[in-house]
Amino acid sequence: MADDAVTVTIDDTVAVIRLDDGKANAVSHSLIEQFHAALDEASASARAICLVGRPGRLSAGFDLSVMTAGAEATRGLVAAGGRLLMRLFGHPQPTVVACTGHALAAGGLVLLACDTRIGAHNTPAKIGLNETAIGMAMPEYGVELSRERLTRSGFVRGQLQAEIFDPAGAVEVGFLDRLVAADELEAAAIAEARRLGAFQPAAYGGTKQAMRGAVIERVLANLDTDMARLVPPTM
Repeated sequence: MADDAVTVTIDDTVAVIRLDDGKANAVSHSLIEQFHAALDEASASARAICLVGRPGRLSAGFDLSVMTAGAEATRGLVAAGGRLLMRLFGHPQPTVVACTGHALAAGGLVLLACDTRIGAHNTPAKIGLNETAIGMAMPEYGVELSRERLTRSGFVRGQLQAEIFDPAGAVEVGFLDRLVAADELEAAAIAEARRLGAFQPAAYGGTKQAMRGAVIERVLANLDTDMARLVPPTM
């Protein structure tokens, strides 16, 4: 994982957070630490966040080199990822993501944790949660993010049955909110973040806390217990 896999630029009132490790944007301990630092910078210097993946990839999920290194390594990374995702889900500023391509497993959960998710028409992207298909039970935070954001049908198809969607299907079930032309994706996502950032911060953040705070508190309180029973994937 490159030291600069996560970078932040301030575009007027928007903190543009880019994920680009030159590969699959695997969620490693390093990327998680960098992402936390990016959220800190956004809180200090901006009014909204726009998350942008690298060309063809938002994220392919947790780092496989860690996920296949044994139960304790798996649990440590999945727990760290859960804390990041719950922070993102409850982040008081508006969060918009430009889904630039594949978003699988933890990448799909990043979509569910953001307020507004924009993808691209006619992009050969695979979007979804493949944990069941690789022999891993979904941690509680993944179940709760899916329950909060996916349609009733999508919750079963996408969470339990590990169905993977193209961008149009991802809109249908709730991984994405809308699609734009691929060459307009980043600009559209930044513009949406800027629009939402114009809301009064205390009102936006307070409403988000009222909507999501109880779920986040419950998930974090139960995280250690949940990780103790987590079974690593069979890959």
